[in-house]
Amino acid sequence: MDVEEHLFRHEAGRLVAVLTRLFGIHNLALAEDVVQDAFCRALETWKFHGVPKNPSAWLMTTAKHRALDVLRREGTARKFAPELQRLLESEWTLTPVVDQVFETGALKDAQLRVMFSCLHPQLPEETQVALVLHLLCGFAIDETAAAFLKNRAAMAKRIVRAKKTLAQSKQLFDLAGAGEVVARLPAVLRALYLLFNEGYHGASAESAVRAELCEEALRLVHLLLEHPLTATPAAHALAALLNFHAARLPGRLDAEGNLILLIDQDRSCWDTGQIREGHRQLELSAAGTELTAYHVEAAIAGLHAQARCAEETDWGGIVSLYDTLMSIQPSPVVALNRAIALAQRDGPARGLEEIARIRDRQRLIQYPFLFTAVGEFELRLGRLVQARKSFQAALRLARNPTETRFLQGRLRSCGTDPSRHRRLPSGPVVGSALGRACDLPSRGYGEAIGSRAGSDRPRVE
Repeated sequence: MDVEEHLFRHEAGRLVAVLTRLFGIHNLALAEDVVQDAFCRALETWKFHGVPKNPSAWLMTTAKHRALDVLRREGTARKFAPELQRLLESEWTLTPVVDQVFETGALKDAQLRVMFSCLHPQLPEETQVALVLHLLCGFAIDETAAAFLKNRAAMAKRIVRAKKTLAQSKQLFDLAGAGEVVARLPAVLRALYLLFNEGYHGASAESAVRAELCEEALRLVHLLLEHPLTATPAAHALAALLNFHAARLPGRLDAEGNLILLIDQDRSCWDTGQIREGHRQLELSAAGTELTAYHVEAAIAGLHAQARCAEETDWGGIVSLYDTLMSIQPSPVVALNRAIALAQRDGPARGLEEIARIRDRQRLIQYPFLFTAVGEFELRLGRLVQARKSFQAALRLARNPTETRFLQGRLRSCGTDPSRHRRLPSGPVVGSALGRACDLPSRGYGEAIGSRAGSDRPRVE
C-alpha cells in the first residue's frame, strides 16, 4: 500500500463520520460521494504541487468546503440531519455550524456515533463488523470482502442492504442516552475484538497476519476510551488485551513470511511501549466490580508479555486464569487453550487427557490447530505415527499458505528424534472470547468464521 492510499484509508472513516453527522444517516451515500470527491481533488492537485505538509488537514478542509457547496446547492430540497436542519437552512448559521461539526471534539463524537450506529440490532454480527471496517476504517468493498472470505458481489449487496437499514433509523445513534450506550457497548466491544482477531490470526488466503486490521481495531478502541460513557472497565480491559498482542506482531513472522512459534520469537522485537500501555490499561480496567472475559484474557496476555523468555512463563498462573475464563464464558476453544497450558505445566500426556475431556469437541473438527495441538503432544511423547496423522489432518484444514508451510514443517519433524522438540507454548489468548462471542451454532459472523475455525482462534504458537 503506497503512502497516499494509506492516508486516504485512514482519513476516509473520519470524513465519512463527520459528513454523516452533518448530512444525516439517511444521506450516507452523499457523505461517501463528498469524501470520494475530496480524494479525487487531492490526487489531481498533489500530482502537480506535491503532497502538502499536513495532508490530513488539506483533506478535511476540502471536504468541509465541498460540504458547504452541497448544503447551499440543495437548500431546502433535501432533508439533512434532523437536529441541524433548521440551522443549515440559514446562511447566517450555516458556516458556523459546519465549522463546529468539523472541530476535533465533534469529529471524535461523530466517529463514535457512526460506530454505534453500525452495530444496529437488526444486522447480523458479521455485517456489523463489515460496516465498521468499510465506513470507519476506509476499506473498499474488495478489501472488506477479502477480510471475511466473501465474494465481492455478495459483500457489496450485504453492505448496500445494511446501509438501507441504517437509513431507516433516521438519525445517528445518540451518545447522550447513557442507558442506550450501556446496552449497545458490549456489541461494539465484541465487533472490535473480532476485527482485531481477523487481522491477528484470520483466515485470509493471502496472509495469516494483517496488521492493518489490528491497527484499526486499536484505533477505534482508544476512541472509545476518550468518551466518558464508553471508557468502561471492559473497554479498558479490551484495550489492554489488544495492546499486549499488537506488541507481539513484529515477532510473529520471519523475513519470508513464515509463522514463528511464540517459544522461538525474538522478544527484543516486541513493542515494549505497547506492553507498558497494556499493563496501564489493565490497571485502569480494575475499577468497579465487574469481571469480564476481556479482563481474564488480558491478564493471561500480560503474563505472556512479562516473561523474559518462554521458560519463565507462569504456566500455573495461566492455567488458573483459564479456569476462571471457563467459569465466565465456557467454550470448547477456551478448553483447548486451557489444555495446552496444562500440557506446558504438566506434560503432553496431560494435555491429551484434557483435550479428550473437552465438551462439544466436535465443534472444533474444522479447526486445524486442534489437530496441531494433538500432533505436537503425540510428537513429544514419541508416537510419530499418531503425530503424523494429526498433522496431516491439520494440513487438510490449513486456511492460507502460511499455515500450510508451518504444518508441512511439523510433518517433516515427525521423522526426527522427538526428544529434540521443545515444549509447545499455549496459544495467544486473542481468540478465546470468540468462543463466547460467536460460538457455534451462532449466526452472522459466527457462522462465517466458526465453520472454518471452530468459532474461535486460540493459536498454537
